[in-house]
Amino acid sequence: MFEKILIANRGEIALRIHRACREMGIKTVAVHSTADSDAMHVRLADEAVCIGPARASESYLNKAAIISAAQITGADAIHPGYGFLSENADFAEMVEDHGITFIGPTANHMRIMGDKVAAIKTATESGLPVVPGSGGALNSVEEAVKIAKDMGYPVLIKAAAGGGGKGMKSAYDEEELRQAYKLAKQESKAAFGDDTVYMEKYLQKPRHIEMQILADNYGNVVHLGERDCSLQRRHQKVLEETPSPALNKEQRDKIGKVVCDAIKKIGYRNAGTIEFLYEDGEFYFIEMNTRLQVEHPITEMITGIDLVREQIRIASGAQLGYTQDDIKFSGHSIECRINAEDPETFIPCPGKVKEWHAPGGLGVRVDSGVYSGYKIPPTYDSMVAKLIVSGKTRNGCLMRLRRALEEFVIDGVNTTIPLQQRIINEADFIDGNYNIHWLEKFLERTSSEKK
Repeated sequence: MFEKILIANRGEIALRIHRACREMGIKTVAVHSTADSDAMHVRLADEAVCIGPARASESYLNKAAIISAAQITGADAIHPGYGFLSENADFAEMVEDHGITFIGPTANHMRIMGDKVAAIKTATESGLPVVPGSGGALNSVEEAVKIAKDMGYPVLIKAAAGGGGKGMKSAYDEEELRQAYKLAKQESKAAFGDDTVYMEKYLQKPRHIEMQILADNYGNVVHLGERDCSLQRRHQKVLEETPSPALNKEQRDKIGKVVCDAIKKIGYRNAGTIEFLYEDGEFYFIEMNTRLQVEHPITEMITGIDLVREQIRIASGAQLGYTQDDIKFSGHSIECRINAEDPETFIPCPGKVKEWHAPGGLGVRVDSGVYSGYKIPPTYDSMVAKLIVSGKTRNGCLMRLRRALEEFVIDGVNTTIPLQQRIINEADFIDGNYNIHWLEKFLERTSSEKK
């Protein structure tokens, strides 16, 4: 087992990793920018190293600085968390080349799954169902027009190197397709330095369902159930729950086996998430995230498995130690992402937190690095906390979540707590009747009602 792990991240996920390490008896090194010198994980870690100024490109994305910090402190492994360098294959390769263990998959798997076109090809070859589409990169707009004519509209043009909705454009006819193709390539080039795009059939009312997997170095693979991440705004997740209200045990077991079989064929290791669009009883692969997910806590709440601990164990060479039959799903769990944003305009609201009171009680968990007096920097993502609630039933979980949101106090900055309260009191959400377009339509409707 590792003696010391460097945490190459910030905020709540850095604190989350520190906690897992501490419970395993592993020392931690916190790297931080000048803007995060007072961060909670920096205060709690055994050692802390400042790796640069506030700008992420000069600190949390500075590969050389992070590896130097690991060498100076004698860390034998690096955990990247999520975001920043967590899916950067070059970084993973550099870490390993310096004799340090990267806690995650191989650089090769990160490269394959980081390229959407290559990922779809690999998924198809591995037996995963995919969305009908171009089956690869588009070479011209005329090719796109021909495929769309055969496949039928609407269609979606997507950046091969994309993420977060960048380089993604929909089209309902040929005229829109020609414009979407042009805009998607331009946006992809600007955001990722790569204008490669591909096309998929645009599903009308799908849900976003993802399957969490764990795989060790010995060919053992298990899935830990699904998460429903359909509540999104501009392709960014807002609230997640497990199990999905749309699936039953038979469907879960069936897609879980398909996923595990595919992961074995690929030879993947460590934690990962296979993401699908789900519509009319059919699953369609869209991408694989080769890292820990923001929403991983809800899976932990219904399985009792510490995903960060398992990541560390697998990276150290340990076997999973359990099979699929050993994994039991118990109850229901929902996560609300709390952002320091105006709940109406979604404009970020960095600043000083004057008062902080996190909710508690049975089945309530808050993952956050915020405290009273903490200054939320304007430089990074606006998420300041994750409220994770669990219960024996979905209805019981919802009742507990309402109470927890009422109890949550964050004074000094605006947050999206009021939005979360509105969402969970909507009849459609209570009934589990929503899809990936529901939240934006809800926001449009409620906005027009206020005018």
